[in-house]
Amino acid sequence: MDGRILPASPWHDGEIKLQRQSGVETRMDEVGRRVLRDHLIEQHREFYPLLPMVVLGAVDQRGDPWATLRAGRPGFLRAPDAHRLTVELSREPADPADGGMEDGASLALLGIDLGTRRRNRLNGRLDRHARGFDISVDQSFGNCPKYIQLRQARFIRDPSEPPSVPSTRSSELDDTARALVGQADTFFVATYADLPAGRQVDVSHRGGRAGFVRVGDDDWLTIPDFVGNRFFNTLGNIAVNPRAGLVFPDFSTGGLLQMTGEAELLSGQPEGGILEGAERYWRFRPRQIVWRADALPICYDLGEWSPFALATGTWSERDA
Repeated sequence: MDGRILPASPWHDGEIKLQRQSGVETRMDEVGRRVLRDHLIEQHREFYPLLPMVVLGAVDQRGDPWATLRAGRPGFLRAPDAHRLTVELSREPADPADGGMEDGASLALLGIDLGTRRRNRLNGRLDRHARGFDISVDQSFGNCPKYIQLRQARFIRDPSEPPSVPSTRSSELDDTARALVGQADTFFVATYADLPAGRQVDVSHRGGRAGFVRVGDDDWLTIPDFVGNRFFNTLGNIAVNPRAGLVFPDFSTGGLLQMTGEAELLSGQPEGGILEGAERYWRFRPRQIVWRADALPICYDLGEWSPFALATGTWSERDA
């Protein structure tokens, strides 16, 4: 050995635990040091201004994580320099995630282009200003396009117009919510870990064939974890902090079903058997549910299915 002291791992304990269980700890240590950056590369700085929609993950004052989607005309996201992303969005009191977006809060962002399957993620600290807020970048990295269904965006109202339908809140999934979840091919999940260096929030995409999320009679959702990049950002956070916030978009109407609650990793196969393509499973049970019927001024028309998603199973097939 040459006596050099390597810097701390780019991953936290929960992520490392799952990487170790999968036999990829050493390789992912090298990958993490290479791809996790504290700044935006030029390619990402050029990408964000093209987007009409962004996914955000925030933690409210009670410590509950929430995921949300917000939309604007392309250009509402921009990077004035390599260490900041400017987000020009007004406050949205009906959005439960908005309560976690105060000045100085930790925030996660996923820029995803459903028309190209391209996506990039970052997390950092929020700095509010008159037009919205800046995110000072702690971590920035790209993701592969697996399991993203191709969709084409179209605005159904001016993004400056607020939603006209009031939100509804509940503590249990009603029939409409259960149907939306049970037929979903896409959702997004926010999780976080409180680390010695500070809070680290993540928001991630999850996709599969329609019906890849199972809704139990007890409102527990069973969710497969398909083959991915081995970062284990979501599951690593759940390993150290069993909370999550999920959002299921109704892409045909702009509606959002948002929920926050408890999450847990399953050590074996779930009750009822395994699902094709799944490597492991986790569960989620909502404690608070918010339905916002016209939350988004944008809809998406389904195009091609992801070939990776088509190779996965569905619970309806499993239970048939």
